[in-house]
Amino acid sequence: MKVTFPHMGYLYVCVKGLLEYLDIEVILPPPTSKRTLTLGTKYGPEFACMPLKLNLGNMIEASELGADTLIMIGGCGPCRFGYYAQVEYAILKDLGYHYNMVVLEPPDKHISELTTRIRKITGNKSWVQVIKAIRFAYQKSRAVDEVELMSFKIRPRELVLGETDRALAKAIKEIDNAASPQQLQLALLRSKDIMNSVAIDPNRPVIKIALIGEIYTLLDPFSNLNIERHLGRLGVEVDRSIYLSEWINDHLFMGLLKGIRSTKEYCQSAAPFLNHFVGGHGLETIGSVSVYAKRGYHGAIQLFPFTCMPEIVAQSILPKVGDALAMPVMTLIVDEHSGEAGMITRLEAFVDLLTRKREFKAN
Repeated sequence: MKVTFPHMGYLYVCVKGLLEYLDIEVILPPPTSKRTLTLGTKYGPEFACMPLKLNLGNMIEASELGADTLIMIGGCGPCRFGYYAQVEYAILKDLGYHYNMVVLEPPDKHISELTTRIRKITGNKSWVQVIKAIRFAYQKSRAVDEVELMSFKIRPRELVLGETDRALAKAIKEIDNAASPQQLQLALLRSKDIMNSVAIDPNRPVIKIALIGEIYTLLDPFSNLNIERHLGRLGVEVDRSIYLSEWINDHLFMGLLKGIRSTKEYCQSAAPFLNHFVGGHGLETIGSVSVYAKRGYHGAIQLFPFTCMPEIVAQSILPKVGDALAMPVMTLIVDEHSGEAGMITRLEAFVDLLTRKREFKAN
């Protein structure tokens, strides 16, 4: 069995770590590229959102490398993501790619179905081994999030342009290469040392912007056109409303781990602008504006893929939220036609607006 799964930012570090901990052979798709998107756009439904197309491209490229078993996350609710696995499986089958697909869904109601599907991947491994592997994978996701958070603070203050990006790539590689919890502890220490070695100007004034919206677009640098990097180079310290380890704790561990930031805070802060679930992370998007306004952020950018229904609902409400909280909010919608140069121009204008607003307020 040669197992693969689609990319979503640094998700591969976590999932690959889990599978290899259980001695399962992993075929990692090549990093998402324009070829990936071209394949997904060519064979995917025209009005499907970009995550489906990128997933499809990842699956085709992984199959070309010999993968025969595919792990895909499922879901439920108004968001179309819940049936993407079935749609992608049907498309791949029509194209002649023969995968064994295992769909894992958050165990909100069907815990027995989830355990049965996990067994299809883990075989005869004991549940103790499986739990240890899950814990190891979660630790990897926490480690990745920690160094990413460091990069958000360091990048706008770096003295040598691009040094943070190079340090982050090295730090992620250290975490990815760790094969046991003991190695991971040492890898995280080395990763932090690598990040701290970046020369910075700690007194440089920065603008603080929150990135909010749909989870895939937030976590995946290819789909969001490296927005964190571009904002950092414009002197902006960013934060994301969603991190992978937080999503895992909220949805897979059911909030079992305490002391970790949770998106529940955003849901509770969405009223009175939105009082019910609209699918995806629409409710969290509305609530996060309120939370970040209280934390002193200067603005927020909503990111989502074209045709994403929950975020379209949120987009229609955000102007009212922004006005009420005096928090400028800009929306960026991405699809296969989005260009990096056009996005940078919009980011520059937004950052300039926030800078002038801050100066006006100070005077």
